[in-house]
Amino acid sequence: MADLSSFPITQKWPAKNPEIIQLYSLPTPNGVKVSIALEELGLAYEAHRIEFGPEGVKSPEFVSLNPNGRIPAIIDPNGPDGKPIGLFESGAILVYLAEKTGKLIPADPAARYETLCWVMFQMSGVGPMFGQFGHFHKFAADKVANNSYPAERYRDESKRLLSILDARLKDRQFIMGNDYTIADITTFPWIRGADVFYGGREALDYAGFPAVMAWLQRCLARPAVQKGLEIPAKA
Repeated sequence: MADLSSFPITQKWPAKNPEIIQLYSLPTPNGVKVSIALEELGLAYEAHRIEFGPEGVKSPEFVSLNPNGRIPAIIDPNGPDGKPIGLFESGAILVYLAEKTGKLIPADPAARYETLCWVMFQMSGVGPMFGQFGHFHKFAADKVANNSYPAERYRDESKRLLSILDARLKDRQFIMGNDYTIADITTFPWIRGADVFYGGREALDYAGFPAVMAWLQRCLARPAVQKGLEIPAKA
């Protein structure tokens, strides 16, 4: 049986089955990336719901796995050379899982690097900009009532990124063409999230990006996506 005792997080959230991947997450745009990928790949895993705040993502046990105190994070008991490995940052986890299985990422080296470019496009652009848009559009709207600049800046930058994505998706089923990859998995939860969590559909003019909207529906129709969006479930 795998020994995960070197990971302090397992003291607070014990593994029922230490032989399978341990997922520490919440169903946020970043969190569901990993649950969706695990479902798509058919990998066995155990999900632990880590709430926001001092008893969750800011607890010493969780920070021992991710010093940044953010979900998601995983422990794979069967990591490189058969040794357990702990990982954080959703993009890094997706790359790891894809390379571990040889799925959701092209085998061709040039196409693989192109896929990674789009993963980084989300990690460096879509995620941060959409997150700031949501903050000022919904959660801090009262704080910027007399100064529209922050909300407008992140709204406009988010729309610029949507325009790039829309151009990429014209005449394509998925970001890399006909094949669904980690580039899609890392990106579409944020497009969905800006609407579901932030109520930003009209402000971001989703109707003006038809290729993105059609792609989003294709992604959401996948059975693994439907399941992964609800993981980890509430207790």
